[in-house]
Amino acid sequence: MKEKNRIETRRRIEAARAGGGEARIDRQHSAGKLTARERIEVLLDEGTFQEMDALVTHRCNDFGMAERKVPGDGVVTGWGEVDGRRIFLYSQDFTVEGGSLSATNAAKICKVMEMALKVGAPMIGLNDSGGARIQEGVASLGGYADIFLRNTLASGVIPQLSGILGPCAGGAVYSPALTDFVFMVDGSSYMFVTGPNVVKTVTHEEVTQEQLGGASTHSSKSGVSHFRCRDDRHCLEEIRDVLSYLPSNNLESPPERECTDPIDRADPELTTIIPDHREKPYDMHEVLRRVIDQDSLLEVQPEFARNIITAFARMDGKSVGIVANQPSVLAGCLDIHASVKAARFVRFLDCFNIPIITFVDVPGFLPGTDQEWNGIISNGAKLLYAYCEATVPKLTVITRKAYGGAYDVMSSKHIRGDLNFAWPSAEIAVMGAPGAVEILFRKELASAENPEEIATARTEEYEGLFANPFTAAERGYIDAVIEEPETRSRLIEGLRLLAGKRDQNPPKKHGNGPQ
Repeated sequence: MKEKNRIETRRRIEAARAGGGEARIDRQHSAGKLTARERIEVLLDEGTFQEMDALVTHRCNDFGMAERKVPGDGVVTGWGEVDGRRIFLYSQDFTVEGGSLSATNAAKICKVMEMALKVGAPMIGLNDSGGARIQEGVASLGGYADIFLRNTLASGVIPQLSGILGPCAGGAVYSPALTDFVFMVDGSSYMFVTGPNVVKTVTHEEVTQEQLGGASTHSSKSGVSHFRCRDDRHCLEEIRDVLSYLPSNNLESPPERECTDPIDRADPELTTIIPDHREKPYDMHEVLRRVIDQDSLLEVQPEFARNIITAFARMDGKSVGIVANQPSVLAGCLDIHASVKAARFVRFLDCFNIPIITFVDVPGFLPGTDQEWNGIISNGAKLLYAYCEATVPKLTVITRKAYGGAYDVMSSKHIRGDLNFAWPSAEIAVMGAPGAVEILFRKELASAENPEEIATARTEEYEGLFANPFTAAERGYIDAVIEEPETRSRLIEGLRLLAGKRDQNPPKKHGNGPQ
């Protein structure tokens, strides 16, 4: 009996590893996609995968399902290592019932999520599924809700990353949306609540799957996707890269790497990056690359709300988060999308003990009826709320403009910025000089015989007072006006100083931030 069971065990494990069979695996490959198990092999360090629930099968007997049972039931779950660090994962197998979610399939996913939460290790979901298993009806829908609950409970406790490597539609989209970062693949992955056929029926719009919910759409238009990848392998490599910046859980510090980039490296090119004309744009990426550890910039949502940059980087070998206005797009104004993008990133960094470095060149919030009617007030407040709430080390560098309420929002001293620096080119004021002069001297300009001369004189007067960092520095709102080449060394010194920072918010169940 013992030997018989041993043989049967091997047979069932082999059946699980075979998935939906060679023909369906070939179709997966011909679509340019890896199988569920091949993806795990690429993601994890070699030989580290330990599978759970390989022999689980569904319990549905309706619609001929009793004869369609495959061990594993369309999802592979377990744990392994990435760069020697423990992670948990599930990988949906499209070759078995289209990767559709059954009650037992969902239970497998919930089990591995609960294990990740107990152990305190990142949770990775590799999604490739046709959605709810229709034959199981409400049991499948209940399985989705069970997963959503665990996503929510794990939020802010362990990092959760979602790779979309095929279809992800209907209720299935909400689990990735509840996780920290979403990775999508060009040409083979898509996400939408309702598909093109339903859209056509209800709204009479003709739209393809790619246009409606492809990687390009969600990376540039909706912001649902944080990373757009070339293919499955690139997606899995990107997941590994992001994990290298993250701690395993909210009680740990982020991982460190040996830093070969000199801490006191002073780049003289920084002195020429800011144009002499204050209205002329420049690329903030050039500033960032000259300050952070070399080749350590990993931008998040690079195609969405490009007027603000969010990125991981390293300083002195340690993980930091970067938030920076981008003067080359919309002059670096804060708008709805930029505010929401940056706010969520700031909150993520605060959840996982990653210091925030903010580079400021912001002329204000983007004006217009479109912005006002769509809620720039409440959406802009989300970024303010995120910065106010954050207790991790917060360092700020004002490179040029810091005008109006946007000055306050961008990690100013007034909302618990720890170290706030300004370059000599910084301008900290309620607004730009021309606009201020129009308001302050409206009557004088209206009655003057030579209004242009008066405006020029008054503009120069206003600029002398506020088109510099000195008034703010005199009041202690800026801790130091620094030469541009000093930026790297001053930030690293600040990060070392704040490594043991202790700060906390008032005891509460949770805040009620702007919606």
